[in-house]
Amino acid sequence: MKVLVSDKMDEIGVEIFRKQEGIEVDVKTGLSPEGLKEIIGQYDGLAIRSATKVTKDILDAATNLKVIARAGIGLDNVDIPEATKKGVAVMNTPGGNTVTTAEHAIAMMMALTRNIPRGTQSLKEGRWEKKNLEGREISNKTLGVLGFGNIGSIVANLGKGLKMRVIVFDPNISSDHIEKAGFEYVTLDELFKQSDYITIHVPKMEATVNLLNAGAFAKMKNGVMVINCARGGIIDEAALYDAIKSGKVAGAALDVFATEPPGEHPLLTLDQVIATPHLGASTKEAQTNVAVAAANQIIAYLLHDTIINAVNVPSVTGEVLKQLKPFLYLAEKMGIMQGQMTRGGVKSVDIEYIGQFPDLDLKPITITAIKGLLSQFVQHEVNSVNAISLANGLGIKISESVSKESGNFLNLIRITLVSDELTNILEGTIFGKDDARIVRINKFRL
Repeated sequence: MKVLVSDKMDEIGVEIFRKQEGIEVDVKTGLSPEGLKEIIGQYDGLAIRSATKVTKDILDAATNLKVIARAGIGLDNVDIPEATKKGVAVMNTPGGNTVTTAEHAIAMMMALTRNIPRGTQSLKEGRWEKKNLEGREISNKTLGVLGFGNIGSIVANLGKGLKMRVIVFDPNISSDHIEKAGFEYVTLDELFKQSDYITIHVPKMEATVNLLNAGAFAKMKNGVMVINCARGGIIDEAALYDAIKSGKVAGAALDVFATEPPGEHPLLTLDQVIATPHLGASTKEAQTNVAVAAANQIIAYLLHDTIINAVNVPSVTGEVLKQLKPFLYLAEKMGIMQGQMTRGGVKSVDIEYIGQFPDLDLKPITITAIKGLLSQFVQHEVNSVNAISLANGLGIKISESVSKESGNFLNLIRITLVSDELTNILEGTIFGKDDARIVRINKFRL
């Protein structure tokens, strides 16, 4: 099996390929799209970071390609639907850089509050400006953590270790789970009103674009400081500029921008703004972790048919997948719909299989439903391997049951979701060979 490493990757990851019997690896970085297209047909596996763009054009030429692994989280540079059509497994390496990103957020908060970048520049320019660069203590201040996923929960614990009062808002995690973790759950408006510092750890999606806008800034304390090491576009940058100029916001620490690189951005003209060029995951340890994970995942897939952290295929063998395929499709769509319908932190999901199903383990169907649900609100890519553990980490209780009772349908999947605010019930069935349909939404039968 041949593997191409087309982006710069930690040498430890490359060495894993070289030492693995049955794997031949080539490292060819900096290829143009034409250059990659010319050679990609030779390879069974492709290891990338962010530079390589795996487009439909590239995939059309990748006649032997079986797996793509990204040493990192983001997969914006891969045409996942096209890869799925062509039977190419697409994987990422979540978890390899969560600590690194959390530490960067705390470092940015400290640097901002103590004027470290301005102090460094001032001293290098021959000035000794102690009075003008007076900072503030963070101890006993209130840290508002917006998003309590893998990174947000680490930031919350780090803030607690710094003797800050930590409050948390996450619309998709139950208040019970957050409080059991030792933190105070508040509404979004309360987080805005109470926080001395606000740090963002939510994914960028339709519901979070410009979440921190002019209206949000108006609700905040005078002198609040804002940290964003998540994704650009969650803050309305024009509104942030105005809030800083008016004195409402005392400062901002930004690792991400709506457009990157930001160019001659108005925010970068302000002394109250410190910024880094998307360095959240840029540590030696993180880059080693993701390179090792990507190499091991490709090897496991090519040599052992083991799927780890795939974002476009459930972790089942080909024969089982063939039998479960229509049910997997239905379950994912039902999970997505539940994610779109819910409000408040999700507490539990119950999945019932009623009637005739293949005489196989139905766990992959449950996993696929949970994957669809979580895809609507978690920060990282969700896949069939990590869906259940992510749900457990968010305090979501998952139950499943099987009943052979006959009803109006030959087979029926019923998904009942309970959140802090509501209960939603969906039912779906497969007619014939693969005609997937939703047949009930709460009290309405379709």
